[in-house]
Amino acid sequence: MTYNQQSGGQGRKAPFGRSHFASRGGKPGGSRPSAGPRRAFGGARHGGGKPRGARGKYPVSSFDVSNFINKAVIVQEETEKFVPEHTFADFALHEDLKRNITNKGFTLPTPIQDRSIPHIFRGDDLVGIANTGTGKTGAFLIPVINKALQSRNEGVLVLVPTRELATQIEDEFNALTPGLRLRAVSCVGGMPIGKQKSLLRQNPNIVIGTPGRLKDLLSTRSLVLSGFATVVLDEADRMLDMGFIQDCRFILSHCAPKRQTLFFSATISSEIEKLIQEFLTNPVRISVKTGDTAKEVEQDVLRVPEGKTKTDVLHDLLIQPEFNKVLIFGRTKHGVEKLARELTGRGFKSESIHGNKTQSQRQRALDIFKKSRAQVLVATDVAARGLDIADVSHVINYDLPATREDYIHRIGRTGRAGKKGKALTFV
Repeated sequence: MTYNQQSGGQGRKAPFGRSHFASRGGKPGGSRPSAGPRRAFGGARHGGGKPRGARGKYPVSSFDVSNFINKAVIVQEETEKFVPEHTFADFALHEDLKRNITNKGFTLPTPIQDRSIPHIFRGDDLVGIANTGTGKTGAFLIPVINKALQSRNEGVLVLVPTRELATQIEDEFNALTPGLRLRAVSCVGGMPIGKQKSLLRQNPNIVIGTPGRLKDLLSTRSLVLSGFATVVLDEADRMLDMGFIQDCRFILSHCAPKRQTLFFSATISSEIEKLIQEFLTNPVRISVKTGDTAKEVEQDVLRVPEGKTKTDVLHDLLIQPEFNKVLIFGRTKHGVEKLARELTGRGFKSESIHGNKTQSQRQRALDIFKKSRAQVLVATDVAARGLDIADVSHVINYDLPATREDYIHRIGRTGRAGKKGKALTFV
């Protein structure tokens, strides 16, 4: 039985166009499609305004669902197996770092790691383009950790668009550095700035931060970047989307003029190309992007039958045993919180993440979900990028994403590290 049949639909694909919504009085399952621009976290405003069309983005309602619903991947097929040119043992890594990598169970690099790490070792500026969930963080963390071991006085700056991504990178750094006497500090908004200033006085090897908080620290000279000769911009396309580019220019102007700059992104637009020309010097380009959506993710639509609500259909799904770790995306902060509370009231262990929650509340919810102590995490698009949560069985788009790119990043939270996943979208 398909999900369409299960929810009373006709089992066929239909466009997200105006005529589809008009047939339901403008509300697919009781919710309007998202059309509004979004701002940085902490002051996010979802919905309202005109559909986004800038920077090559297209509102979901402007293209057919068949453009991104991929139902054929579940059939077994022969695929070309990636054979790396290197093992981690081949790289000229510090022996203690090699040991830590081995202890984590890693022997072979992913494609982006295999192709990027040798160039980073040579000191090249680099543009790395890869699908979400392909090991981009390790591609820059491993060589910059090695660099920090060789030259402990040179700082490394990692610029990221969101608090969650900063925390994730810090966690991965800590997992790779037991016994190495290296320190990283996250400098993000929503957390006490006094504590961050105190940690910066201890001269950490790596500073991971969001642009707004880094600007605050630079303006009070609590952070001095003149000795930072390596800069990483992670999720550069998201940095552009969130309006952080002027902040990035300001921050980079405070770094060492002769530096190595590493630029990682899932997509490259004309605006991103301009930034590459501005920030990087003769960069090596590494692209291992295989397509917009991961082949490991089976995609389908959910139609709401007469007499039921979206929450009723969602309930019927969540009681099935295979829906054991489910990430649900909603459009607004209020809607996400309301849905999480309703699911809790129905007996499901649910947590929520959105811009109205403090960073500590968001991190607590994430930790509970990561450790599988909650079956469901309901989130706005603060969780659509960068987060690496193991073994998410399903991603459900309870509300339609604003753009195709948002859809791609949402469903990229499942089907990671070569595992199969499923993504369902209410229409």
